[in-house]
Amino acid sequence: MTKLLSLPVGIENFEKLRENSYYYVDKTGLIKQLLNVDKTRLIELLLEQQNEITLFTRPRRFGKSLNMSMLKAFFEPGTDKASFVETYISQNSAICEKYMGKFPVISISFKGVSGNDYETARSMVIGEINRETRRYQALLSSDRLTENDKVLFKHLMDLTMEEGFLSNSLYTLAQLLQKHFQQRVIILIDEYDVPLAKANELGYYDKMLLLIRRIFEQTLKTNDSLHLAVLTGCLRVSRESIFTGLNNTKIYSITDVRFAESFGFTDEEVQKMLSYYGLERHYPDVKDWYDGYRFGNADIYCPWDVINYCSDLLNDPTLAPQNYWLNTSGNDIVRHFIHKMGKGVTKAQLEQLVEGREVTKEIHQELTYTDLYTSVDNIWSILFTTGYLTKRSSDGNNIYQLAIPNMEIRDIFVKQILKLFKEDVGKDGAALQAFCHALEAGNVKDAEHLFSAYLAKTISIRDTFVRNSLKENFYHGILLGILGYKENWDVRSNREAGEGFGDIIVEIEDSSIGLILEIKYAENGDLEQSCENALRQIADKKYADIFYDEDLHTIRKYAISCYKKRCKIMLITENWEPSC
Repeated sequence: MTKLLSLPVGIENFEKLRENSYYYVDKTGLIKQLLNVDKTRLIELLLEQQNEITLFTRPRRFGKSLNMSMLKAFFEPGTDKASFVETYISQNSAICEKYMGKFPVISISFKGVSGNDYETARSMVIGEINRETRRYQALLSSDRLTENDKVLFKHLMDLTMEEGFLSNSLYTLAQLLQKHFQQRVIILIDEYDVPLAKANELGYYDKMLLLIRRIFEQTLKTNDSLHLAVLTGCLRVSRESIFTGLNNTKIYSITDVRFAESFGFTDEEVQKMLSYYGLERHYPDVKDWYDGYRFGNADIYCPWDVINYCSDLLNDPTLAPQNYWLNTSGNDIVRHFIHKMGKGVTKAQLEQLVEGREVTKEIHQELTYTDLYTSVDNIWSILFTTGYLTKRSSDGNNIYQLAIPNMEIRDIFVKQILKLFKEDVGKDGAALQAFCHALEAGNVKDAEHLFSAYLAKTISIRDTFVRNSLKENFYHGILLGILGYKENWDVRSNREAGEGFGDIIVEIEDSSIGLILEIKYAENGDLEQSCENALRQIADKKYADIFYDEDLHTIRKYAISCYKKRCKIMLITENWEPSC
């Protein structure tokens, strides 16, 4: 049996990926596109002047770093041509002959520049330039560099680089590389805006903005040693803040048709990967959870999610889809958005999104980091550009019909909504205590009334966007948020009980009471029938068995059925005396 290729979980280095025979979704067509950008007179002129700058903006985890590593591997001298065997670009012999291994490459990543203060962040920028310079230490023996050139080169490896020299560092390195290789330089800057995002968060934005702007001006504006520059980032920061004077910059965002399929996976690529690993039956789940992004006119999957889920499925074929995005982002944008309810974001709009429907908004892609949360309009734009919302259609004038792309992102919204709900519920101590008291006492009427009041405070789930089980999870989360405030209650979710797993199991030792809460979503609005089904499940699965070995004299079996913002509660109480 042929051994399957390993999945490249977390691998962002192209050469490592190819050398170690990882599964590779071929994106080498990007190279051809970069070298043949729109055959218009203007672009052709820019190419002739070898002064083209291309910026790609995409959400995180869509393969930006791997693509930049691929470009580096293709262009720089000494490239291993075997890495490109059987790739798309290898079929274009003319491009390979003219460009492969022919250009010195400066490859910088700002992904790790995240200092808690300006000096620390500045040191990280210097460290990245030091690292890239050391790759070319052989130039210290170059016959083409003067002694003064070599002094400059050594200074580029100095960890105490002064501000003025730092601003000119990449420009200086490009000049020295051109002089040695007798060829103009290709510059790659990955995640250019990460230092700005961190600086904005921690209060040194103006200083970092000035540093990045100076580096870019010197490196990209009037650099005769530059052949081609490619930048990637999450946000398209406005020209006024960072790209001042760089009129030769071509920006491709998620709304542009060109390069739409160069980042992320297409449906065809996903189906091919699933087929290769024998995971075809999981295609519907993969599509529901990780598809739904719209780049240009292309439907795109998040590659990070697809690769991770395929990898996990190979170890556990029964594994349900996981939220991999959640662990790679603080999701502050969603939190800020939800907290704006009542201040420009209506509860109805949030409900529309979570229900899988669309909202119509004007989107502005050029923003500064200081503008992010200054208005609700900006937050809508940031949600769009960072992948939390995607377009379903557009009128071509910055007016977009926006929707949550898939189940994974919807899960993030729901979790943040429940978190906010829990915080709000905690402020309503009297009602919280009353609801818990009603459950403990078996007062169905009061419990039903109070839980309906809680539902009125949050959003409704009445969509066809998700399966009933996931709608039930939403109400499940609300109940857990309420019950979690009873410190003397032992509250457990999806605990093994009898012959299955009860939704919520509660032990109240002080009063010798056990609670079983089985939650149902009444798809057709028949709350009573749904409750009866829940009570039948409690009996059939023998959930109460969990209490028979405990010193509990009363077991309350609750069926809680929900539909939109309505609920019904039914109860069967069992009183018994434990045997001696």
